[in-house]
Amino acid sequence: MFLLSLLVLLSGNDQIKTPAGYDAKLYQQAYALCQSAIIIDGHVDTPSILDENRSIDIADGTSKGEFDFKRGKAGGLDAPFMSIYLDAEYQLKPGASKGHAEQLISMMDSVISANPDQFAHAFSTDDIRRNAEKGLISLPYGMENGSGIESDLSNVGYFYNKGIRYITLTHGKKNKIGDSSYDKDKSWNGISPFGKQVIAEMNKAGIIVDIAHVSDSAFYQAIRFSSTPPVATHSSCRHFTPGFERNVSDDMLKALAAKGGVLMINFGSYFLTESGNQYGEKRADALDLWMKENGITSRDDQRYRTERERWTKANPYPFATIQDVVNHIDRAVQVGGIDHVGIGSDYDGVGDSLPAGLKSTADYPKLVYFLLKKGYSEENIKKILGENFLRVWKQVEKMAQNSL
Repeated sequence: MFLLSLLVLLSGNDQIKTPAGYDAKLYQQAYALCQSAIIIDGHVDTPSILDENRSIDIADGTSKGEFDFKRGKAGGLDAPFMSIYLDAEYQLKPGASKGHAEQLISMMDSVISANPDQFAHAFSTDDIRRNAEKGLISLPYGMENGSGIESDLSNVGYFYNKGIRYITLTHGKKNKIGDSSYDKDKSWNGISPFGKQVIAEMNKAGIIVDIAHVSDSAFYQAIRFSSTPPVATHSSCRHFTPGFERNVSDDMLKALAAKGGVLMINFGSYFLTESGNQYGEKRADALDLWMKENGITSRDDQRYRTERERWTKANPYPFATIQDVVNHIDRAVQVGGIDHVGIGSDYDGVGDSLPAGLKSTADYPKLVYFLLKKGYSEENIKKILGENFLRVWKQVEKMAQNSL
């Protein structure tokens, strides 16, 4: 891949369009670095987009969503972890979470099988590197919400055999494994007894423990209970969003780093800035007051909808910038160390809240440009782009092999 990027550079700068306002030489360096490095994005929600609209073709190229083969290659992306997302509503019916996970995995298996010249399965770190050398984009799977395990520990091994290589222990609500950062009900006080068994089984199977979405107590407990380093696949730094439990505090990051884990920075604006994080609550409060003052009792009332549209137009969403992403990376490096930071964009999962300039998987070179401008070395940028995560994954693989 390094040779490919070098040939592109030597064949003429017209093949690398420098964004307006960027220094051409530095951007070309950023582009070449993205093409030569292994880029692993810890969390991309494309399976949910495809599940909603099966006509979307991420192999041929699409205007829908933020990832397809063409845009991935343009950004130098090697391995976006495909999120096998299980909404908390599936937890209400036994077997529904597992069934939906199987459905999404089968769908993505079909995408890979239908496009062998573009996509490939990736069941190991070696697969990632081999596929990259072939010019293929790996599509490894991560299960977002451990509810897919249901109440059966054997499902851990079952989903490993299906290609799952990390499990996000919880999502929007507490589940049988533990408490969620988004849920006020924290009656497990962290990880449940069953959750402790699930983590041990994940360690044996070779599945990475993902502690994005869990409560603070569950975060610390998962670090203690796991024999391998956990990761937070798509979280950012709470330092910039005080009170937002979904992000990771400095103390939590220190504990994660001490275990050898990685914090993978989310690109969503409400993960990055306080103004972006509080926008929804600010709008809701303003509209609730308006309803009260005008005697409106239903949000289905056309007058409410008109006022919501007027307020939103008068108070546009405060999008974050690429510099905000760099600020989170830099904070994580300062607190946890250069070996414990990665990227987990949440492309296709954070709606229309992505920063200007980071609207799709074609845009990683822009992020790298600003990291270079900040003074980060190419070696350290490669760690952030994927090598740190690969180190953790390799440790998880070795632990599983030793447990056989």
